[in-house]
Amino acid sequence: MIDGIYILANDVVYDQLVALLNSMEANAGRKIPICIIPYNEQLDKVKAEIASRDNVTLFEDSVSIAYWDNFATQVWKNHSRAQKTWRKWGLPELYRLPMHRKLCGLDGPFDKFIYFDADTLLMGPIDYIYEKLDKYDWVTNDFQYKSELKYIFDGSPELIQQIFDQEKLHSHIFCAGWFATKKHIFSQATLANLLDKLQASEADVMALGGPDQSLFNYMVLRSGISYYNFAFHDCEQATGNHWSSQFNVVDNILYDQGRRLTYLHYMSISSPHFTQLCAGEDVDIPYRDIFLHYRYLNSPEQRPKSFRRESPLMRLQKTTTSFFNRKVNNIKLNYRNLKDKMTN
Repeated sequence: MIDGIYILANDVVYDQLVALLNSMEANAGRKIPICIIPYNEQLDKVKAEIASRDNVTLFEDSVSIAYWDNFATQVWKNHSRAQKTWRKWGLPELYRLPMHRKLCGLDGPFDKFIYFDADTLLMGPIDYIYEKLDKYDWVTNDFQYKSELKYIFDGSPELIQQIFDQEKLHSHIFCAGWFATKKHIFSQATLANLLDKLQASEADVMALGGPDQSLFNYMVLRSGISYYNFAFHDCEQATGNHWSSQFNVVDNILYDQGRRLTYLHYMSISSPHFTQLCAGEDVDIPYRDIFLHYRYLNSPEQRPKSFRRESPLMRLQKTTTSFFNRKVNNIKLNYRNLKDKMTN
């Protein structure tokens, strides 16, 4: 049995990826095989980083990538509101499609694996996660279940009630930025059955803000595979993991009321902020010194010695550019809507 870790990444999140890999090297407790799933073909920096590490590889199974791209495409094209809503928001008709490639781990080399978004840092050993997979099919460790259901499923109450076991609905909700599961946990027959249901009408139950998260939650709930969330089933011992929480820092490790975190998630903080920080700009990021410590763990001489504040003129230029881009996008969106009306 091979335990492993998957990360979805490309060059856009390069600085975050390096920080995450270094945190794994420092805190995992042992050397664990890691496989990078490509978000797209923008991978020059990522490939160079992989070449420098003997336990990191690139996921190159093009058949698996194509399968999950197609699977997600079929799902979201059968969602009655998705394309229209995403166009209205000025987004692609298949919003964040590559995020679904996280599921490539189901076809990869690891029998049991943990998936990490690139905007995370590992804070402690994870063998206990792999051990939990001996009893459960899907394992998480977050407090998503305390948030509103609409962020995962926002279909009609009638449809939600029709599809899901109401006793499990709230307890089984999780964040798709971190989870653990096993290879081939969904059989081909199960996947075909899920896709049939989604194409029939059940896709409409899913929320549109985080499509991969909605789909993964649907698949786990609808398939009925066994599920465990440390933050739900052992909430007295579970720690927080979101950057907005107040943690104690000891030797570049974060603690929640004396308990060591498993991971820190920088969810919703834009990746350009980390790139700017590493370029020496004075960007305010929570636990900034922690991030910089791991980003430059193996190259401390490259860590910025000082940080420059953005000039008022530069801030004005960025604000003006952002305003202009929004206006252009609105014009394009209005044009598309007008064109749609004329052709319908």
